[in-house]
Amino acid sequence: MQNTTHSLNIRPAKPEDVPTIFSLIKALAEYERLSHEVTGGTAELHKHLFGDRPYIEAILAEWEGESVGFALFFCNYSTFLTQPGLYLEDLFVLPDYRRRGIGKKMFQYLAQLAIDRQYGRFEWSVLDWNESAIAFYKSMGAVILNDWRICRLTGDNLQTLTKI
Repeated sequence: MQNTTHSLNIRPAKPEDVPTIFSLIKALAEYERLSHEVTGGTAELHKHLFGDRPYIEAILAEWEGESVGFALFFCNYSTFLTQPGLYLEDLFVLPDYRRRGIGKKMFQYLAQLAIDRQYGRFEWSVLDWNESAIAFYKSMGAVILNDWRICRLTGDNLQTLTKI
């Protein structure tokens, strides 16, 4: 699946795109004030995107041939729907390229992908302070589930749980 309009091209990532995607991941982390949490690298990203057992997929947004955004996603599952779903881990467009419809086109691309794969839902999370993103998502018809909270175990806490 490829989506091209005027100066915009949205396409699935290829192995040679990994350094570009990782660069965009670092830009996203900086935007979200989380640069200190970027601990992985291109080797891990390449393995998880294109290795023997891919865990994730990615798309790139190119504006006039320059990579200006990415989305990273994977399959999840709804026990209530008894259907797979598409979970969007991250979508990011470089600040200088916002307000050109790139994010919306990326969401439309992913929505069509979910439909084509017969997924029951398309989900993602948003930081509560990111009011512009929340407004953007609502403008596309998304429902913000305020009564749900993300729970996470990482690092030492993950290790400790296995020993309790």
